Amino acid sequence: MTAQDYDSQLLESVSVRRRRLRDAVLFGAQRRRRSSDERLGKLIAGVVIAAVVCAACVGWSFVSQRVIGQNPYGTSVPSPPPSGPLSPSPSPPLTSSAR
Repeated sequence: MTAQDYDSQLLESVSVRRRRLRDAVLFGAQRRRRSSDERLGKLIAGVVIAAVVCAACVGWSFVSQRVIGQNPYGTSVPSPPPSGPLSPSPSPPLTSSAR
């Protein structure tokens, strides 16, 4: 065996070892034993988390619009009508006793 063959074999074994270590860190030691059930469970968990985040955003938007006092459709929330008469009435004439 020549020195160059030994060097290339050593470099290749180092690269293989690094790749295996990187895969072990990224995917875990038992990455081949994962079944489709575990993957399906992770998918469902991701969908549930996304739904909770969306619901939280909608709730926050609703509460913030209520606090500001705006209707979510662009117009402001109408104030209650005044309890007095709706049509303007002429003011009564002033008498000498009211002056």
